[in-house]
Amino acid sequence: MANIKSAIKRARQNTKRNALKSSQRATTRTAVKAVLNAIEENNKDSAKEALAKAEKTLDSMAGKKVITKNKASRTKSRLSKKVKALT
Repeated sequence: MANIKSAIKRARQNTKRNALKSSQRATTRTAVKAVLNAIEENNKDSAKEALAKAEKTLDSMAGKKVITKNKASRTKSRLSKKVKALT
């Protein structure tokens, strides 16, 4: 355990931030899984809707520094490529 006052505060902040970012990452993963499930079912309409929600979520999380901008962009690109490949 930290002894210095600023280190104690940092530890407290890190705990809170970790809890928040963990739930935000879970939300992001859920949005991506929704798109993948729609693709798996070959449902193009629901896949497009889920993709729009996932893109919004990914951009939001990249803005909050939960994930990097490149990861968000890469994920959106891969998902949209799979959605476009649906017949």
